[in-house]
Amino acid sequence: MPPQPKDKPPQDSTHSEDSGAAHASNLPLSVDAEGWVNAAVCVPSPNCDERADPEDISLLVIHNISLPPGEFENGCVQQFFCNQLDHAAHPFFQEIVGLEVSSHFFISRQGALTQFVPVGARAWHAGASTFNGRERCNDFSIGIELEGTDEQPYTDQQYACLQRLTDTLMRHYPAISVERITGHSDISPGRKTDPGPAFDWPRYLDGLASR
Repeated sequence: MPPQPKDKPPQDSTHSEDSGAAHASNLPLSVDAEGWVNAAVCVPSPNCDERADPEDISLLVIHNISLPPGEFENGCVQQFFCNQLDHAAHPFFQEIVGLEVSSHFFISRQGALTQFVPVGARAWHAGASTFNGRERCNDFSIGIELEGTDEQPYTDQQYACLQRLTDTLMRHYPAISVERITGHSDISPGRKTDPGPAFDWPRYLDGLASR
């Protein structure tokens, strides 16, 4: 059984992007005892399991996603991560039938923060992957998906939310250093390309409080 929050009920997945963005921008971020970030819209995904060691968290992986590719703010990513996507709604969705994936966090183009998996659990985001010679990055990483594509610039709201979330996670898990923040393309070269050339790594990293 995937880990579920004990005292934080799932929020309605129809919760608006705008209210989620406002909530995340107005509250200090923190991680509760169950691994949920207070300012995130909570939409638990079944696509996760327990880590071998819940304290062995030392890597942050940045991804991008859009469903269908290049289309934004339509709720399809949230549905996909919860195995609720209508695969008849778009031809591309036939290519991902049967896939069961998730990420800990998703940041929309508006900067709204959604959490699918508590950080102490293992989300299924990295797949076959290696970081500094260690395989199976899902075992020891936290995954953050940005709504976007490799080539389209990310929004100011996304960078702001990502930086605040990263600072919060680094405080909670001191083993995550700036040197241990990476892209999906770096841990799965040749198989993945995200977050792509559109992602401004210097802007993101230079804006971190821990930098």
